[in-house]
Amino acid sequence: MSGVDRTGADAAPAGGRAGPASETGPATLFYREPRLVALAALVLIAAGASALLALGRQEDPTITNTLATVTTLYPGADPARVESLVTEPLEEALQEVAEIDTLTSSSAASVSIVQVELDETLSEDDIDAAWVDVRAALEGAGPALPAEALAPEFVEATIGAWSSISALVPAAGLDPATAARYAEVLADDLRRVTGTDEVELFGAPEEEILVDVDVGRLAAMSLAPADVARALGAADAKVRAGALRGEDRSLLIEIAGTLETVERIRSVPLQGADGRVVRVGDVARVSKGTRAPVAEAALADGRPAILVAARLGEGLQVDVWMADVRGVMARYAERLPEGLEHELVFDQSGYTIERLTGVGTNMAIGVALVIAVLLVTVGLRAALIVALVLPLVSLASIATMNLIGLPLHQMSLTGLIVALGLLVDAAIVMTDEIGKRLAAGMRRAEAVGESVRKLRAPLLASTVTTVLSFVPLALLPGGAGDFVGAIAIAVITMLLWSFAIAMTITAALAGRLLPAGDAAGGGRTGLGARLGRAIARRFRAVLGLVVRYPGAAIALSLVLPLTGFASLPALVQQFFPGVERDQFHLELELGEGTTLARTEAVALEMDALMRARGGIEQVSWVIGRSAPAFYYNMVGDRERAPAYAQALVRTASPKATARLVPVLQDELAARFPAARVIVRDLVQGPPVPAPVELRLVGPDLDVLTALGERYRRVLSGPDAITVVRASLEAGAPKL
Repeated sequence: MSGVDRTGADAAPAGGRAGPASETGPATLFYREPRLVALAALVLIAAGASALLALGRQEDPTITNTLATVTTLYPGADPARVESLVTEPLEEALQEVAEIDTLTSSSAASVSIVQVELDETLSEDDIDAAWVDVRAALEGAGPALPAEALAPEFVEATIGAWSSISALVPAAGLDPATAARYAEVLADDLRRVTGTDEVELFGAPEEEILVDVDVGRLAAMSLAPADVARALGAADAKVRAGALRGEDRSLLIEIAGTLETVERIRSVPLQGADGRVVRVGDVARVSKGTRAPVAEAALADGRPAILVAARLGEGLQVDVWMADVRGVMARYAERLPEGLEHELVFDQSGYTIERLTGVGTNMAIGVALVIAVLLVTVGLRAALIVALVLPLVSLASIATMNLIGLPLHQMSLTGLIVALGLLVDAAIVMTDEIGKRLAAGMRRAEAVGESVRKLRAPLLASTVTTVLSFVPLALLPGGAGDFVGAIAIAVITMLLWSFAIAMTITAALAGRLLPAGDAAGGGRTGLGARLGRAIARRFRAVLGLVVRYPGAAIALSLVLPLTGFASLPALVQQFFPGVERDQFHLELELGEGTTLARTEAVALEMDALMRARGGIEQVSWVIGRSAPAFYYNMVGDRERAPAYAQALVRTASPKATARLVPVLQDELAARFPAARVIVRDLVQGPPVPAPVELRLVGPDLDVLTALGERYRRVLSGPDAITVVRASLEAGAPKL
């Protein structure tokens, strides 16, 4: 029977019975069928638990990349020729791609760099299509470029932290090429780890075979170096020589002996004008070694090194993946020869687990506080009902997050915490309403049915209005949307599940667990009841004082708001907060035309100064390009930049980081006046090149250069400004 009281005596209705229709129907389905409640709860628990084991775990949200760099080499050309013959044709071609929002270019000696930024409102599919259009535009611009210019190199910018960074350090005197080959072995091992998305080497030297021609011997044979080059090109068999076709089978004909070994190059024949035939080895010294000058270099604690960076695929569990990576590295270290050291520089899994554990602890504290307040205010049984609902809603939300592909990271977990205070509202209201009807003498099934029918529309309206307030955050485009959108999605998910469970499981539990005649707490006993009555007495006393002295009450109530408004100017105004972490990074930039060797020398001086200070544990440098990022909003967009270097620094503690960053900024800027030094701690939010940017637009480069320099001098004046950079500056010195 649907009206049977299974937890207490049936009470006669005080105001008449609403009839059997109130005790049957969808509103009381879960109350009438306790097995349905158990089944629904078990399904939610199983789905949430399995999702929790399979759900991706990462430190920070993944920010969609809308940046790319186009690098074009034009050997021997000065910046003006690079600008007019390479950069401008590329920009004209790229401007035809409608999805591009901003084009930024720089022309230096022998190299053109064009940075492409897409419209941040594009979806991921539109972004992929836009990159295809960009590549097509670059191919179309190829015929307009000088014949001496190499093909444009398109590279999407790297946004997001590498999950693992390790350093391979060769001993002094060891051939760098040997270290590079062992670094490639480690890279191949890491690529085979399940879940690895990308592996890249930083600072690895390139190998080449050098043919050093003896011009005197060539002249004696009436030959020139160009003749040697043509002979080597003709001897390099890179394509098939022909085919042999028979009645039953066709065979390709290939010439053995490609130019891969020193001996093969030495044996290439040369025929002089006088008919004599010699080999390349007779007129040139052929050797194999590293390419000089190097295009990039790396340092680890002041020693030359090769950095190996690996990235985990999106939506996977970084702690599980990193355990496999550490196993691979341990086996790799056992195979290393004497003179090579391998060191793990950065392990993202430790920071991820620490961050998620901290957020999870805060969530547990929030749940405990909510239950404690409910225990005092609504009683033991009502608090128990809400306490049972909280994990069900959380597990259901986690299962939904797994379904839509939203991993666990600091933003999604923050959204779950934000929703804690909102999701209990529906459970409290439903429990309180059923308790009041039971206290009035209604039958249990009738109380549940009437409460569900009465609260269905109001709770739905309140849930929808709250959901709609978070929708703009969820739909926010660009990097900001990738960062904070997860908070809104988590809140919306929990609110919808809170409403669904309040209408079903919460109502059924309240109808069965709340005592008849005392659900509102009027006759409760125990510590919670005594505390509740004591709080109520003091609250009534405060209300009496407020009514008796309204003027004083209003004045007292304004003290805190006015104090807050008065303190507002003293607060630091920052949209995204900083990060307390034992890491920071440093950017070094010298004047245009500086060689990589000089940049490396300055980096070594800075490295020695930093490591001499207390609190710094490890410093890794990459010279000539951006270093592998160890935080999600560091953008690696510098390539082929011999005057640029970036350092990744690990300190003893977050407090040491906060102390060292301002001190090193002042000290290094004063110690190296010819260098542009920026010491940056880590902050939240999407990546930005600088906190404040000014853009000057005009047709004349000379005028823009002069205006940019004038603005730079003006902005360098205030003490609060650390560094001012102008993207258009005077070119390198010429001889």
